[in-house]
Amino acid sequence: MPINTTTDELTWQETALCAQAGPEFFFPAPGSSTREAKQLCNACEGRLACLEYALAHDERFGVWGGLSEKERERLRRSRPEVR
Repeated sequence: MPINTTTDELTWQETALCAQAGPEFFFPAPGSSTREAKQLCNACEGRLACLEYALAHDERFGVWGGLSEKERERLRRSRPEVR
């Protein structure tokens, strides 16, 4: 858990569907499909909180909130920077 993470910030993990699947599902080998992981994410009520967590903590690997690394990077670049 990152140092600056509060317990409230992680409550989405308690009901996250990803907790029922193995990590290899969300961290596939390079070149492997992320389709199944994204489908599970899209059915999860914690998807947006997960995505916000990944963006806030610069998660660079795996599927988070239904987006791959490249998709999160594109989203990060398209968002106005908040200072």
